[in-house]
Amino acid sequence: MKYFSLNDKNHKVSFEKAVVKGLAPGKALYFPEEIPALPKEFFQNLDKLSKEEIAYKAIKTFVGNEIDEDGLRNILSKTLDFDFPVVPVSENTGTLELFHGPTLAFKDVGAGFMAGCLGYFVKKGNLGKITVLVATSGDTGGAVANGFLGVEGIDVVILYPKEKVSEIQEKQLTTLGQNITALEVNGNFDDCQDMVKKAFSDEEISEKRQLTSANSINVARWLPQMFYYFFAYKQLAGKNKKLAFSVPSGNFGNICAGMLAKKMGLPIAHFIAANNENNVVTRYLKSKEYAPKPSVQTISNAMDVGNPSNFVRIMELFDNEFDSLSQQLSSFSYSDEETRKAIKEVKQKYNYVMDPHGAVGYLGLQDFLAENPKYYGTFLETAHPVKFLETVEEVIEEKVEIPASIREVMQKEKKSIEISDYAELKEYLMQ
Repeated sequence: MKYFSLNDKNHKVSFEKAVVKGLAPGKALYFPEEIPALPKEFFQNLDKLSKEEIAYKAIKTFVGNEIDEDGLRNILSKTLDFDFPVVPVSENTGTLELFHGPTLAFKDVGAGFMAGCLGYFVKKGNLGKITVLVATSGDTGGAVANGFLGVEGIDVVILYPKEKVSEIQEKQLTTLGQNITALEVNGNFDDCQDMVKKAFSDEEISEKRQLTSANSINVARWLPQMFYYFFAYKQLAGKNKKLAFSVPSGNFGNICAGMLAKKMGLPIAHFIAANNENNVVTRYLKSKEYAPKPSVQTISNAMDVGNPSNFVRIMELFDNEFDSLSQQLSSFSYSDEETRKAIKEVKQKYNYVMDPHGAVGYLGLQDFLAENPKYYGTFLETAHPVKFLETVEEVIEEKVEIPASIREVMQKEKKSIEISDYAELKEYLMQ
């Protein structure tokens, strides 16, 4: 499988090079040259296959022969060593819980898979030392830090916006030490992401360090997110209704991976991109004008993205045709007040506790189902409510049980380096 640059389709690289480089020249994203159609028998027999076997068959073509079968199966076994349950919430609504991994966030899958792939390539030799440079709006940082912790030959540098992530999120990315360094940026997530992209195109840095990114712009972070939808379909196949998935969307890697799974043959009828007040895609689907704007801070902070990187991949999936995209994608946006109200109502009515991101997904799904009642809808719970403890407990007026792993990390000392601009990032990377 080759990967081409979305800025230059004549620029093609292998899976390994796409993973190691992270971005194509000119800050462009890589995209697979082919999207394989999986056989109907695969979907008919999902109930007989393990998570690892489903994932292997889904990802194998994208990896090709660059990781041998034993190596790929071993990476998947370690990456998927937890559950992905679809939990019923109401008669025609369920939630796909993606927070049962080591950092209690959906990004554990992408981070674990990418760490496994890079570790495999480093052990093969000829790469030298690699620096993973990543921006986070919340959960990416902790997942990447955990996934790459102690991986030989790889350093990790994480940029996060000062005072714009939750206390637990911050602790998860600033307390591990070893090969993990956290840079606390005086700015927002877009500032962090812009710095990362600028560093990738800086020749002085590239001569000093071999950089790659662990944001969902990296194909090894983006692609394995398709697994969620295969696992959910395995549990929902007996519903005998058209299936809709509502995805809390920030950088749009997760929902893009779901659309990729649909392109491969997975019978998902419709997607809903649920936005908070960072609603560039919601506005685009109404106006046909794509107009990024600076991000604003919300209680669903992992979605505080004003210029979602992966939306260009979604457009590529639909050949940049608005009408084709709009038939399969709806989008709604919600305020913090509406998000809090949803958390409270679902707890009171169904005794289910949502985190703020899941609540935005729930709201988007309900708006879609109100006009499309013949669908069965699933919204994605992308993080454990405990990661947003102050917000959730204030809304539901109850204590949320704190898992032992979180209690442990909260006792550790935060260690970070404050920076304010790109010059300071460059100075650190050039050391």
